[in-house]
Amino acid sequence: MSGKVKPVVLKGFRDYLPEVELPRRAMLDTIANVFESFGFGPLTTPAIEYSEVLLGKYGDEGEKLLYRFQDNGERDVALRYDLTVPLARVIGANQGLPLPFRRYQIAPVWRAEKPGRGRFREFVQCDVDIVGEASIRADAECMLVGLAVLKALGVPRYRMRVNNRKILDGVLDIVGVDGREARHGVLRAIDKLDKIGRAGVEAEIAREVGLDAAATTQLLDTLARPLSTAAEVGALREELSGSEVGLVGIDELEALLAIVEGAGESAHVDVDLTIARGLDYYTGTIYETFLVGHENFGSVMSGGRYDTLLGMFRTTDVPAVGISLGVDRLYAALLELEIVKASPRAADVFVVLFDEADYPGLIRVAQALRAHGVKSELSLKPAKLGKQFKLAQRKGYRFVMLAGADELKRGEVAIKDLEASEQKSYQLADIADWASELLA
Repeated sequence: MSGKVKPVVLKGFRDYLPEVELPRRAMLDTIANVFESFGFGPLTTPAIEYSEVLLGKYGDEGEKLLYRFQDNGERDVALRYDLTVPLARVIGANQGLPLPFRRYQIAPVWRAEKPGRGRFREFVQCDVDIVGEASIRADAECMLVGLAVLKALGVPRYRMRVNNRKILDGVLDIVGVDGREARHGVLRAIDKLDKIGRAGVEAEIAREVGLDAAATTQLLDTLARPLSTAAEVGALREELSGSEVGLVGIDELEALLAIVEGAGESAHVDVDLTIARGLDYYTGTIYETFLVGHENFGSVMSGGRYDTLLGMFRTTDVPAVGISLGVDRLYAALLELEIVKASPRAADVFVVLFDEADYPGLIRVAQALRAHGVKSELSLKPAKLGKQFKLAQRKGYRFVMLAGADELKRGEVAIKDLEASEQKSYQLADIADWASELLA
């Protein structure tokens, strides 16, 4: 029995029509160009992985969000949750890669989480990672490429909040949180500080970990301390003197801030000890990035160092650090800030068709324009001039090319600027010159 199907999209998913997809693609091209300018090469991996590849990498809360199912071959599979674990699998399967290995990947990921503003269940991530380099220089490089992306996209105000998981481990040492599960429980609670507030975090730590009120207060007071310089970070040494790992974290964060300052990017970087990054695999530097004045969009770019994750797919650990950009969330913010504008226009010029007999000549003109870098949409249906002007305007075109049979015989065309209400005539023999003028 057949019938009509209601054309609805699953909640948390969306279609991208040309007016949205065109500026979105332009944004992705800008991002890829920045990545490559730092020497990162592209990598592509499958959308579906064996579930065992993904399980045990994201913590209990992350694993609940996996789109996991049995395929037609009765294999236990899942859609990728991020681009980091697939990278780890690639490194495990290709152990002859020259290190350090720099890669970027721009691809969709899937998470069965609650949809929200600028938050979807299918979304594109842009990742850059450096594998095989343990120095803090690699951490700084990933931060700098991320900041360069925001600058290239024209984002006016942004702040990257940086921390080090070793410092968090040092604070947990001092307040007496022992055991892997207890520590992860505290970190997951701290990671929700912006969402549920201090009282909510205190309640969750008491409920999930059982830490007493005095220790919890000491923990949160230490993490809430405002720090803005390497010297202020160094002042933590006295408080964390009883934790070897905490002191290592202070050294690393100081070195990182020194590189950022040397690169001239200190104005965009803050130290924030409450940044915890709830995923279990982070081992050192961690960071999240927010648009100043629009923090309600959440972090648009985050990441950190994960030196033990790759060891799950090979006999030895390999140091690695990376940063991930949430494209859809950032794109939604850029639209709201009017940094990018939706437009259905795919080409530079709309070519009017007066009469079917003119079509072969106009094809040759359109082809010549394209050969000189001017993207041209040739009308497929003859219609009155006013109607075609309205169609061009609806599609977002500013320039319309007009040429009837007589003009084509004389080797002439006219270009009308709909925005300025001006029209100029050109000789086809001079197409290279006016094509350059049009592009300018």
